[in-house]
Amino acid sequence: MAVLKVKFTKNKRDKLAQVLWVLNWVSVVTGIILFSLGLFLKVEINKQREVMSDRDIHSVPNMLIAVGLIACGINFLGGKICYDCVDTTKFLRWKLLMLPYIICTFFFTFCILVGALMCYTMRNELEESLDQGLRDAMRYYKDTDMPGRCFLKRTLDMLQIQFQCCGNGGFRDWFQIQWVSNRYLDMSRKEVVDRLRSNVEGKYLMDAVPFSCCSVYSPRPCIQHQITNNSAHFNYDHRTEELNLWRKGCREALLEYYTQIMQSIGLTVLIIWLFEISVLTGVRYLQTAMENVLRQGDPDCESDGWLLENSLVETARSNFNIIKNLGKCNQIDTANNGDPNIDVPSTAHYGPDNVPPKQIPMVN
Repeated sequence: MAVLKVKFTKNKRDKLAQVLWVLNWVSVVTGIILFSLGLFLKVEINKQREVMSDRDIHSVPNMLIAVGLIACGINFLGGKICYDCVDTTKFLRWKLLMLPYIICTFFFTFCILVGALMCYTMRNELEESLDQGLRDAMRYYKDTDMPGRCFLKRTLDMLQIQFQCCGNGGFRDWFQIQWVSNRYLDMSRKEVVDRLRSNVEGKYLMDAVPFSCCSVYSPRPCIQHQITNNSAHFNYDHRTEELNLWRKGCREALLEYYTQIMQSIGLTVLIIWLFEISVLTGVRYLQTAMENVLRQGDPDCESDGWLLENSLVETARSNFNIIKNLGKCNQIDTANNGDPNIDVPSTAHYGPDNVPPKQIPMVN
């Protein structure tokens, strides 16, 4: 029994073909939107590539770009097919191609759904990439005179100012690394030398942060040195001073920023997927209705259209049998005929007893 069978008159078939022609052109525009969203996400990720590790975080934008380009091509072909379906004679040119086209489009729309879901599952990979990338960037913050790293100080300062954040997970991360270059340290001072010797790795560690961690909303001048020493500053308690430094870590700030972008993109892609499914459903109805017209031989007659000619169980069973029979076609039946490489003796009848005649010797 056909699934979701609908009866179409010639007028309804023509209108369906015309509507699908318009919708396929709209789908070309949605393909351009998918491409643009993927390109936008790729550009936004590349803006902060200096503070990201080399992880596979470009899979989502690359997939959206590829799906968008494929959508433009598939829907352009679908518009041409639907336009020709108004005329029965023109439909004959596409009759054999329509079913493979519908199957390919179905798997393509499934890829769109996967792309939408990936936008919501990319958070963990992005968080790991930011965590490792920010650690490395903070470690090289002081290397302003080293080629390949000299830009990291400016990158981190601009990042902390723009996103109002400090450190990787918080401002205390700066306490655990040496972010001041040795060339700016006065080695003649005993305090500096003692601090370097007190560290196992010979690093100059201090409870201080770069200037870019200072909050612009602080009611007092920024305290960025001796942050945990209350006696070093007047009327100061580092446990209650909330507006002096940015409290949020840059990993959290960037993660929130990219999460909002990906959620918006994911919702847009999901809407596009629903739209593509509706267009694909209409194309399937048009294909089955036109094929039934050809069977009846009257281009003006009524015809039935459906999504599946049989039930889901019967369709799955028939497809499974087709696949199984295809596998059997490649097997060699040696049970009855033996090895096919061995010559089979001729079964020609030589006589009444199936005995070959005796050979008469030649007389010289």
